[in-house]
Amino acid sequence: MDKRLEAFQRLLDIMDDLRKGCPWDKKQTIESLRHLTIEETYELSEAILASDYQDVKKELGDLIMHIVFYARIADERGLFDISDVINSICDKLIVRHPHIYGDVKVETAEQVLENWEKIKIKKEGNKSVLGGVPAGLPPLLKAYRMTDKASGVGFDWPNKEECWKKVLEEMDELQEEVKNGGSKERLDEEFGDLMFALVNYSRFIKVNADDSLEHANLKFKKRFMYIEERANEMGKSVADMSLDEMEELWQEAKRV
Repeated sequence: MDKRLEAFQRLLDIMDDLRKGCPWDKKQTIESLRHLTIEETYELSEAILASDYQDVKKELGDLIMHIVFYARIADERGLFDISDVINSICDKLIVRHPHIYGDVKVETAEQVLENWEKIKIKKEGNKSVLGGVPAGLPPLLKAYRMTDKASGVGFDWPNKEECWKKVLEEMDELQEEVKNGGSKERLDEEFGDLMFALVNYSRFIKVNADDSLEHANLKFKKRFMYIEERANEMGKSVADMSLDEMEELWQEAKRV
């Protein structure tokens, strides 16, 4: 037996045991698992950003377990089972890859993406190109996905230079509102426009804005915690340090 199938069958058998015998597992519903799945997804994201591949393996296991758990509960309710889940994604992959399972010819990844958006509208019944972007996505990631999908049907800047001009235009408009004491609503709108333009530009330079911001978050956290540690070694609290003292330690943290 294929070791992959054997491992998956083992997981299915364990889930059956847990659902029958564990009080916590028996109590769970599709709804109760939702927030736990979101948490597991973020933990996988952290492991990927840290390039901790042993942790990536562990977190992928947690997510697979959740998928099997959802399917087991759904099977009990007569909704669907794990084979339906797997066959559903297999069918989707075949439909979306006519260059593999049909006679469509493509040469680049960009052409594949363009085909996907057309297939979603023509064959899968999506009423909007943006219909596949979940409303619950974090705003930064949502902006990236929306601009990416719009680009897939040709709604995009012709090049990165034109896109950057839009960033500068939005920056100027924000600064103008700040200078003129604009209302909170206007500042909110212009700041949002600037962020959206920057996210859009990130696609042109092959950068994922969400990943980039998280890397910046982690870098800031590491350097600020260095300041706290050094302050503690000096018998001080950061709350009692001057900005100049903290800046000196900040520059030191950048060299570590």
